[in-house]
Amino acid sequence: MLCLETTDLCHRYSAGEAVLHDIALAVPHASIYGFLGPNGAGKTTTLRLLLGLIRKQRGTISIFGRHLDEHRVEILRQVGSLIETPSLYEHLTAAENLALLQRIHRVPAARIAEVLERVGLAATRDKRAGQFSLGMKQRLGIAAAMLHRPALLILDEPTNGLDPNGIIEMRDLLIALNREEGTTVLVSSHLLAEVERLVSHVGIVHRGRLLFQGTLDALRRESQSAAHVSLHTADDGHALRLLADAGVPARCGSAGLVLPAMPPPHIAAINRRLVEQGVEVYAIGAQGGDLESIFMNLIGSRAA
Repeated sequence: MLCLETTDLCHRYSAGEAVLHDIALAVPHASIYGFLGPNGAGKTTTLRLLLGLIRKQRGTISIFGRHLDEHRVEILRQVGSLIETPSLYEHLTAAENLALLQRIHRVPAARIAEVLERVGLAATRDKRAGQFSLGMKQRLGIAAAMLHRPALLILDEPTNGLDPNGIIEMRDLLIALNREEGTTVLVSSHLLAEVERLVSHVGIVHRGRLLFQGTLDALRRESQSAAHVSLHTADDGHALRLLADAGVPARCGSAGLVLPAMPPPHIAAINRRLVEQGVEVYAIGAQGGDLESIFMNLIGSRAA
């Protein structure tokens, strides 16, 4: 069952080149969906369209099984969002900022303390937002997005400005919201290593086109070419000839030799063979297969 779905979503700014081409998102209910792409790929434009912040030019957007065009108000009552930077009244305290939204959403006043606690701002609830660091403002923006217990949370770079500990806390928070409250999370991010620890599903966009969509495991299965064995020796030319004689395909890379992915025992056997033949091995091991390698391999193959 899908929480969010788009078909044929396209967008063009003024008379310029189209920034989105036929985007067809399929975000499963109760998933954590990572929306990935390099700067300028079209991520933020897509998220703005999903929230009705810019006018849709072509395509359809359905959230909770209803078309956004026809049920915008009812849908957005169940959606929380943070796009780029939080919209805050800097002369008001953290609690006062949330109190304004609490009245709009008509949730109990006690909810303010709950969300401030969850994002780690309970001790600074009476501090003015203008005195907050970038990371603290980001936390307050997340608190505002969570205030009304949305069924769908749409976040654009939610860890922007957070220190490493804050990034871990944000990851734990989103996982807890997803598992404990069933909140569907659509998160855009460039921190690929962190996204890999967080998401269940992935959509990769590049130059306004969706290159991949599916589970994280499916992406790994489809992208085994990103995984390889790297080898650096005292004499890579000699090592290359020995590997060729042994029937092991290898090529020269920017930092040594590159071999196909293989099981650890095979890597150990290659290491022994080279050492026995008098080749000093400085480094050998499996590389790639992580989300960052897969991502770079995927967009690199479409760069032409």
